[in-house]
Amino acid sequence: MTNRVMCRTTAAAGPSTARPALALLLAMAGLLASAGCSGGSPSGPAAAGAVTAEPAALSPTATVSPSASPSPSPTGSRSPGGTATPLSPSPTTSTPPAGPADPTALPLTPDVTARLDAAVGRVLTQASVPGVIVNVSTPQGEYLKAFGVSERVPGTAMVTGLNMRIGSETKTFTVTGVLRLVDQGKVGLDDPVGKYLTGVPNGELITLRQLASMRSGLFSYTQDEDFVRALQADPQRAFTPDQLVGYAFRHPVNFAPGAEFEYSNTNTVLLGQVIEKVSGRTLGEFLKKEVFEPADLGRTVFPTDNAFPQPHARGYTNQTADGTIQDATDWNPSWGWAAGAAISDQGDMKKWAKALATGSLLKPETQAQRLAQQPSQVPGSWYGLGVFNNHGWIGHNGSLPGYQSVVVYLPSARASLVVLLNTDVEYRGSAPSTLFAKAITEVVSPGNVYDLPAAPAEGDEPPASPAQTPPGQSPGQAAEQAAEEAAERSEA
Repeated sequence: MTNRVMCRTTAAAGPSTARPALALLLAMAGLLASAGCSGGSPSGPAAAGAVTAEPAALSPTATVSPSASPSPSPTGSRSPGGTATPLSPSPTTSTPPAGPADPTALPLTPDVTARLDAAVGRVLTQASVPGVIVNVSTPQGEYLKAFGVSERVPGTAMVTGLNMRIGSETKTFTVTGVLRLVDQGKVGLDDPVGKYLTGVPNGELITLRQLASMRSGLFSYTQDEDFVRALQADPQRAFTPDQLVGYAFRHPVNFAPGAEFEYSNTNTVLLGQVIEKVSGRTLGEFLKKEVFEPADLGRTVFPTDNAFPQPHARGYTNQTADGTIQDATDWNPSWGWAAGAAISDQGDMKKWAKALATGSLLKPETQAQRLAQQPSQVPGSWYGLGVFNNHGWIGHNGSLPGYQSVVVYLPSARASLVVLLNTDVEYRGSAPSTLFAKAITEVVSPGNVYDLPAAPAEGDEPPASPAQTPPGQSPGQAAEQAAEEAAERSEA
């Protein structure tokens, strides 16, 4: 469920790649998670650790080093070798772009397509990613291609249209569901969560708005050591929402409501429980009727177990007890629930990127509140209500064991970008989904290059156990070594 971005006040700094498997599950939560808050795919050494389940939205934003990023071009300049007109940039300033400008979309000429092919191919090879689906869509054209394999053995080619686990993209659905209830007059954004749920620390003070904007101060259950052990011991275990928040409530709050920004999966799970309490329906039923169907997301589902609609790609992770890469396709995502359990494909995610950024399911005033984003302390990034703005790109990222995603929309060019891949194994501290998104936007929107910090922020993923860090090494060194070893194993 998530990716890497600093969780507390800073949305970019986070633990090193030596994360427990739990961190990976957390990564499915979203962008901030991949920075460490929502949890991205753990690239940590072979050690028993929590599974990352954070959102990919913020987590995969890592500044990519030249060796990890294909042909980078400075923000605001053309990518080398290109002559096509880039997507109109939304200049990066101290505040997010106010709204869409007159769009000039990049013509997807043969030259641009060739550059995209090369950029995606470089990341695929450098980061040892099994396979990836990429979709860039503008009013002037579309780029839709699959690279690599959907299954390592027997080497089945990746193809477009496959179902994928999308991790923290799920948070965007859950928060949209809450905002639909706001529009229906059934809840208020400034209602305390304690109005609907009992037993929440500071529940009489923490508002639904603060849960959605990651400013509640509540401890993230995915950081709890007992939770991590339980998940690693049995990836097929079914967790209930009450069990998940129970792990979080054992810990004191990290700060007063609204005082800081810190990505926490606990926030989104609580919002899912509020939806069920107010609507009288299960979260899956509610999302289907209030979000998936109105947005025409016919291939998007919210599973209650490890069911995975066919056809789907198999996913590979090193968020395992011993750090070896394993097939995580059929792991039970119940631990991510409202924060990261959803499944979708690139066609639905293309629709959702625009719907989320433009607010087609909400009243204009409600969408305006959603996009009233606050600094995440990650350069060029802000976080609103279950959505982020990264250098002009609005949306979220996701990560959980075996899969990562980036689903964003650039209003100034009316362009959408969808990246879906079947691994969460990091490359030199960076989430592979971020590497792909950065490489692609360097080509198509050099004035708006998607970029997130390499390491996850504190709070997205559970801390690694002492056994995960070899003697004499810092967590960062251990993580980098693990990533390199994983890459070598993959190449072998």
